[in-house]
Amino acid sequence: MFTGIITAVGQIKSAQAKGDGLQLLVEVPTGYLDDVALGDSIAIQGACMTATELTSNTFALDISRESLNKTVGLDKVGPVNLEKALRLNDRLGGHLVSGHVDGVGKVAHFATVAQDPYGSWLLRIDAPKELAPFLAYKGSIVVNGVSLTVNKTEDIANACIVNINIIPHTLENTTLGQLKQGDAVNLEVDLIARYVARMMETRAN
Repeated sequence: MFTGIITAVGQIKSAQAKGDGLQLLVEVPTGYLDDVALGDSIAIQGACMTATELTSNTFALDISRESLNKTVGLDKVGPVNLEKALRLNDRLGGHLVSGHVDGVGKVAHFATVAQDPYGSWLLRIDAPKELAPFLAYKGSIVVNGVSLTVNKTEDIANACIVNINIIPHTLENTTLGQLKQGDAVNLEVDLIARYVARMMETRAN
């Protein structure tokens, strides 16, 4: 389990073919791996992965073809959001996050909010239509591993448009500040919303 609060920005240094998937080598800030052991879970761009090799400032992981097919941003060199698995005595700063990507969305708009003295940005994402039942005003969503609050939803023909306001601190301490219109992003819906929807579906049937 995770919280969606990014603990570091790492860098995929290499992505080498392994079986039908890839082996990634991720470089991290000094000291980040001091409390990490082989086999520990680390979320990368919102996807839960297992550390298979460790050095003082890098870790390796194996990513399957299935995971590559269901995510974006894990198949090439570049910066990535990182979060270590939640401990039972940790603060829950974001919301309960499983690290399982539910779908890939597309950035439809990303720009500063006009006349906002705090310098926040508006991020508008076209989310897959099948995720619409789990997205609600003031509900939670994970974008590339970052726990964010939904400010508005709008259902259209083939998608659900999600509006999110992002503060400068989040942009400076995650990879979200590098997003641009047209980029694909990993999305995870709220864990509780998923179970509520399933219970309602079962009851209706």
